[in-house]
Amino acid sequence: MSDPIPLPPEDRALLDLARALLAEGYAFITPTPATHARVNARPGNEEARDLRGVFGWSRPFHPGLLPEPMLDLLRAGGALEEAGGLLRSRVRLSCLDGLAFLHSAHPTTEPDSVFFGPDTYRFARAIEDALRERQRPVRRAVDIGCGAGPGGILVARAWPEAEVTLGDINGAALRLARINAALNGAGRARAVHSNLLGGVEGAPDLIVANPPYLVDPAERTYRHGGGPLGAGLSLAILDAALERLAPGGALVLYTGAAVVNGEDPFRSAALARIAGENAAWTYREMDPDVFGEELEAEAYRGADRIAAVVLTVAREG
Repeated sequence: MSDPIPLPPEDRALLDLARALLAEGYAFITPTPATHARVNARPGNEEARDLRGVFGWSRPFHPGLLPEPMLDLLRAGGALEEAGGLLRSRVRLSCLDGLAFLHSAHPTTEPDSVFFGPDTYRFARAIEDALRERQRPVRRAVDIGCGAGPGGILVARAWPEAEVTLGDINGAALRLARINAALNGAGRARAVHSNLLGGVEGAPDLIVANPPYLVDPAERTYRHGGGPLGAGLSLAILDAALERLAPGGALVLYTGAAVVNGEDPFRSAALARIAGENAAWTYREMDPDVFGEELEAEAYRGADRIAAVVLTVAREG
């Protein structure tokens, strides 16, 4: 399989590793971090015993568990580390609707960790719904805060001739997004360093985004949304989209919204921004209760729950 943009050797090594795993029949669906930790804490799960244990559950393993070519690819890709006399992969490989994505190993505690999990699966469904309903072709699309790249890659696969930009401020995310684009046959998609739509030229006719939406005391880029109840970045993305969307263009924003005393402050703030714009919108809860453990944090002391929501905005024209 040829790739339109040549990858550097260390990235090519991870691409070849992912392809080798898939050729072995590897498959893994990534759960929430809390579920991941609970499963790994069970007796007998201290070490990996198969490929899913190494590249899905992020368990340490003995060198003899993997074929030497896989170890060499992990090493060449800079993704192999020692862990208490054992070895450990610094990347995971997760599956989504027949595709596969490299992302950071569990636990995602580093500031530049690249997240993939249940939010990603819901985000993918939101994009697929929007693409089915769209009446116009997609010519220029942007995935804001692309992370591992699933949003933009889904768009690029649905519209192979579209100019798709995978934008992020996290260099580790951009690296994996490039590799994942090649892995999933979306090599035309371009991963670029971009804050919101900075550095992105032209007027997109489709913007997709799955931004961080929690209040994270460590302010990790993949997790911290900033602003009131973590909604700051989501509102900034909405503002950028309203300013830059082409006539007939659309925004698909999957995010989280803290509900306080039965009210959704993010929804109210978002609709206030849309009011007066020449645009139609929809807003729905995709899941009424996510990251319930966050309610124990001081930032959410007054919140009833955190909902996963999808805001779509379609500019007239």
